[in-house]
Amino acid sequence: MRIFVDADACPVVAIVEKVARKYNLPVTLLCDTNHVLHSDYSQIKIISAGADAVDFALVNLCQKGDLVVTQDYGVAAMVLGKGAFAIHQSGKWYTDDNIDGMLMQRHVSQKLRKASRKNHFKGPKKRTEEDDVRFEQSFEHLIQTI
Repeated sequence: MRIFVDADACPVVAIVEKVARKYNLPVTLLCDTNHVLHSDYSQIKIISAGADAVDFALVNLCQKGDLVVTQDYGVAAMVLGKGAFAIHQSGKWYTDDNIDGMLMQRHVSQKLRKASRKNHFKGPKKRTEEDDVRFEQSFEHLIQTI
């Protein structure tokens, strides 16, 4: 099993690397040219900037049995289709049972935003230490389950 991280602005990279070291699992961080990453553990792949360039590179690299960390439901759906596993930075596992509902929810939310003509919404809540603990526990449990 290899671990791939959609690392553009990903808040859990250090946690992923900590747990991966524990299990001696290789990690690849993917980011575009607008981000600068450094790691003494992970391989870093810098992908040309462009709409969804990192997403498609990640999907192309992962194989059956790999584990992907992403907040993008579309990426999660594509890697699940390849037989890989996926987890959100919140710790929620993407599965064949929940991905369709998540994609539908994203679609409906996009339609509502367009219909209301509001382009600026509050971003996500500030990440807490509890969020990091929840992600780490869920991530390690997923590794143990695979």
